[in-house]
Amino acid sequence: MDLPLVDVPGGRVEYDDVPGDPALAPLLLLHEGLGSVRLWRRFHHRLAAATGRRAVAFSRLGHGGSDLPTGKRTPRYMHDEAAEVVPEVRAALGLDRVVLVGHSDGGSIALLHAGTAEVEGVVVIAPHVFVEEAGLRGIEQARRDYVEGDLRARMARYHRDPDVTFWNWNDGWLDDAFRDWDIRPELAGITCPVLGMQGTADPYGTVVHVEAVRDRAAGPVTLHVLESGHAPHLERPAEVEAAVADFVRGLG
Repeated sequence: MDLPLVDVPGGRVEYDDVPGDPALAPLLLLHEGLGSVRLWRRFHHRLAAATGRRAVAFSRLGHGGSDLPTGKRTPRYMHDEAAEVVPEVRAALGLDRVVLVGHSDGGSIALLHAGTAEVEGVVVIAPHVFVEEAGLRGIEQARRDYVEGDLRARMARYHRDPDVTFWNWNDGWLDDAFRDWDIRPELAGITCPVLGMQGTADPYGTVVHVEAVRDRAAGPVTLHVLESGHAPHLERPAEVEAAVADFVRGLG
C-alpha cells in the first residue's frame, strides 16, 4: 500500500504514523543511509507497542516511495536534513514534543537536530560523528556488493529508484570532500538525555562514535553496547526495544 505524503523542502516524503498516548512525547524515527520506512521492518510499530507512544517514521527524499531529490547531495546533507527537513516534518505532523530515534546516518541527523532544537530525548543506534577509516572500508565493500552482487536487486524492492538511493549515499561518503566531515564540536549543544547504542561487529563504525557523544554532549548520555552488526534493532530486537522503552520511561 502507498503511504501518505507530507511536503518538505525539495519535494514530498512518505511517512507511517502509529498512534499512541497523546500525553506522551511521540517518537520520530530517522533511518539509515540506505533505509526507508519499510526497511525499519516495523521497528516503529514495536516501539509504539513497547512504550505506549505515538511513533512516526518517514523516508527521506530519494528513499522508499518519497520524491527523488532535485540535485546531488553536498557533504552537509545531514546538516540540511536536521535543519530543514526534520523541522518541516515535525510541524506538519504536530510533533511539537518529540523523542528522536535515529539509525546510522539518521542517528547523525538526530544528533544535529537535537543540538539546535528542543527535543525531549534522543536514541541513536550506530550513529556517525566523524569519518572513520574502518567505516569507509565498509562503504567500499557496499559498492562492490551493489555493482557485483545482489544488493541492487534487493534495494529495488524498497526504493523508487535504487540507483539514486545508493549512489547518493555511497558517492557522498567516498567523496574526498567528505573526509573532513566531523560533527563532534556540535554535540555540545545537546542538553537532553541521550541513549547511544552500538554493535561490536559493525562494519560501518566502532564504539568511538557513541563514546564521543557521551564525552561531548551537555546532557546525560547512557551507552548500550551490544554484540551485533550495524542494525542491532533488527539483530537483537528484544534487547534494543527493552533498552529504548526503559530510556523513554525515564523521560517522564
